Amino acid sequence: MLTNTQLEKYADILIWGLKTARKEKFKKNDIILVQYDLPALNLAEILYTKILEMGIHPVQRMGVSLDMEKAFYTKANDSQLTFIAPGEKELYNNINGRIFLRAPESLTHLKDVDSASIGKVLVSRKPLRNIMNKREDNGVYSWTLCTMPTAELAKQAKASIDEYEKQIIRACYLDVKDPVAKWNEIIKSSNSIKKWLNSMKVKAYRVESQNTDLRITPGEKRKWIGVSGHNIPSFEIFMSPDWRGTEGTYYANFPSFKTGNYVEGIKLTFNKGAVTKVDAKKGREFTAKQVKMDDGASKVGEFSLTDKRFSRIDRFMADTLFDENFGGKEGNCHIALGASYSDTYDGNPADLTEKMKQKLGFNDSALHWDIVNTEKKTVTAELANGQTKVIYENGMFTC
Repeated sequence: MLTNTQLEKYADILIWGLKTARKEKFKKNDIILVQYDLPALNLAEILYTKILEMGIHPVQRMGVSLDMEKAFYTKANDSQLTFIAPGEKELYNNINGRIFLRAPESLTHLKDVDSASIGKVLVSRKPLRNIMNKREDNGVYSWTLCTMPTAELAKQAKASIDEYEKQIIRACYLDVKDPVAKWNEIIKSSNSIKKWLNSMKVKAYRVESQNTDLRITPGEKRKWIGVSGHNIPSFEIFMSPDWRGTEGTYYANFPSFKTGNYVEGIKLTFNKGAVTKVDAKKGREFTAKQVKMDDGASKVGEFSLTDKRFSRIDRFMADTLFDENFGGKEGNCHIALGASYSDTYDGNPADLTEKMKQKLGFNDSALHWDIVNTEKKTVTAELANGQTKVIYENGMFTC
């Protein structure tokens, strides 16, 4: 169990992350939504107090229990699955920040649920996500999240609870005197990498590893972003590419837990920007259904690289938040199927209309599924002048 001192540090980092991720400063009487799973109650209580001390209104929402969630997906009719409670849209139209404390007590309790039902829920709640995305683009909203250790996470990661807790402590720098200062150092270093990446005129990136050979096209008006306060921890530097130029094969050697389903060894083949073939050692049928959730689910919304010099994560954690930020010996690359991020637009995201997004190849979907490759890899930039430049190898950016 994390100590009170470590929980206080965790809360301070989350508030720092929320402030850092927001374009405008928080002000008195803003509203911050604190969502949490029951095992994260202690951290939620500390955050609640700190938010009150900021002169800001905290709104708390505890997640449903495992039995409630399973009953919902197995008993609800279509009307109940897509029901949005009165006041939900009003709340999302007015919140200025959101902190989600994840502490799952099960990762597989929905494994027998029809994935089509889960897809209906995700699609029905997409308008709420659109509201938050628009508010974030306008600078009046930000979000962050973290994970608290649970016995279930440790079990699925094949670790003891003590080992799991120690990994979280190291990953978030809860073992240093001033973790906020450490995170500011990481941001400074990552900013220099992003500046270097964004200085290049690139036609495409090629990712090569033992089982991956994928070509990604950044497209027009794109920029690399990341390490911005969103997600604690977060070491990834990423962009949302023009999905139309994705070609080749991508292999995720890290397993993934998605809406109660375990998937391992995903291999995707892309042609003309969309997935045309799905393979997986485990969970192939589920993966194939996810890719068909909507028109954008088969296309890439994110391309990301993590530099091992920043990340202290060196094991599988059965949690995408940590696994997509894996450092280890070779760093990691991950792609996300589905929704893209408008803040990777090299301009003011608030100016992006739906028509502009379509023209520029920003993907739109109710799905956003990060799948991770930690194999030894080389990433090469194909420059506009016809030359090539290796930008990532041995788990590090080459700048």
